[in-house]
Amino acid sequence: MEVLLLLLLMSFSILPLSVSSAEDAFIGVNIGPDASNMPSPKDTVALLKAQSIQHIRLFDANQALLLALAKTGISVTISIPNDQLLAIGQSNATAANWVNRNVIAHVPATNITSIAVGSDVLTTLPNAAPVLVSALKFIHSALVAANLDQQIKVSTPYSSSIIVGSFPPSQANFNRTWNQQVTVPLLQFLQSTGSYLMLNVYPYYDYMLSFGYIPLDYALFRPLPPNKEAVDSNTLLHYTNVFDAVVDAAYFAMSDLNFTNIPIVVTETGWPSKGDSTEPDATVDNANTYNSNLIKHVLNNTGTPKHPGIAVSTYIYELYNEDLRSGPESEKNWGLFYANGEPVYTLHLTGAGTLFANDSTNQTFCVTKSNDDPKMLQAALDWACGPGKVDCSPLLQGQPCYEPNNVVSHAAYAFNAYYQKMAKSAGTCDFKGVATITTSDPSHGSCIFPGSNGKNGTRKNGTSLAPSNSSSSGCFSQYYYNGESFTSSVILVLLLFSALVM
Repeated sequence: MEVLLLLLLMSFSILPLSVSSAEDAFIGVNIGPDASNMPSPKDTVALLKAQSIQHIRLFDANQALLLALAKTGISVTISIPNDQLLAIGQSNATAANWVNRNVIAHVPATNITSIAVGSDVLTTLPNAAPVLVSALKFIHSALVAANLDQQIKVSTPYSSSIIVGSFPPSQANFNRTWNQQVTVPLLQFLQSTGSYLMLNVYPYYDYMLSFGYIPLDYALFRPLPPNKEAVDSNTLLHYTNVFDAVVDAAYFAMSDLNFTNIPIVVTETGWPSKGDSTEPDATVDNANTYNSNLIKHVLNNTGTPKHPGIAVSTYIYELYNEDLRSGPESEKNWGLFYANGEPVYTLHLTGAGTLFANDSTNQTFCVTKSNDDPKMLQAALDWACGPGKVDCSPLLQGQPCYEPNNVVSHAAYAFNAYYQKMAKSAGTCDFKGVATITTSDPSHGSCIFPGSNGKNGTRKNGTSLAPSNSSSSGCFSQYYYNGESFTSSVILVLLLFSALVM
């Protein structure tokens, strides 16, 4: 518990308030422009329709895309790029011209519902900070003049890094350097216009920058046992994921400035599917896990511990991979789709309605972690095929899953068979830390893993869990890989098992 509290201390940021919400939360997607072979606006709209995506955010006000979105009903957030902020923030006329060109020219045919003025301005373009609120006010005045201010809200995305002391969330506050000049006037504007705080939340970076203090499962919305949840010592609220802790930190930070009725919309969040050698957790499996769990979490209208049931609508970053972005490899690989419209991975969204309706199987598998100790794998394999009561006969010589004949492959099959047999219950894919959950089907050739194609195993009677950090005992049948052959034998000495496994 102490370690988990420390890990959260190092990276969370956001707060709660006494907001009310009559609307259900929605999931949207960001569409960035930095991809070679960018799909045509027509193709992008076709993809949005096919995936039942009804909310998008653009990082500019792309005219061709706004025209293609006409009469689709898709809700659109358009953006003023940071490089236009200084001009708009210093001239009411410039702001009015921007609204005429990018808003009035397209509504009502195109359903523009909000305008994001800049993004992460305080952290990426601090010299524009003095005119940020003026820019919002000038844009809003132009909307009032066009009688569009009730339909279209104006805000600016804040980076969660602007929140300091963010764990426990109840002690969070905004960076005080900007409070009087920017944050307080911004919150006054949002409150007076009935708008919301736009917040960019990136648990991936929180996890990466915690240097091991934040568990990966906590960042990915994976289930945690109660004794591993983070607890705010002031409120006694329990946090099961980074996302909620950051959002609540923002709510609390606003409360610290006496603003308790401004809702939050998360304008960016996601997980990269590929990284360079310094980014080992930027993987397809982790990206799929994060975004799938995020979508279900948001659409369940779970809210946060501070505000249960209060909608936190969220935009995933992003629709397409952007291969033209600079920086580490991960910067190019946040997309749900490649530029050709093929999915980077298949989201697993049973119960999420028609959104991203490209999978309904909720397929997950349990496999071996890479580079684990062969002795530990062997011991866990023995347990699965023995006390775990897994049918390991497909691993015998001459059977479909015998090849490749190594402990990693055989253990992966046995771990997954147990995981599926136990109906994917919490704790059934651990095996002393040598197993991990994946969304990639590990079947190969004629070796079909249990759970493939949605044919999950059913739970048997009993309460047995895969080996964790507790001891276990008993006689079992051991499937043993010795590098050359795979045989079955009966081990009667439980102490030998304890020595190998525990």
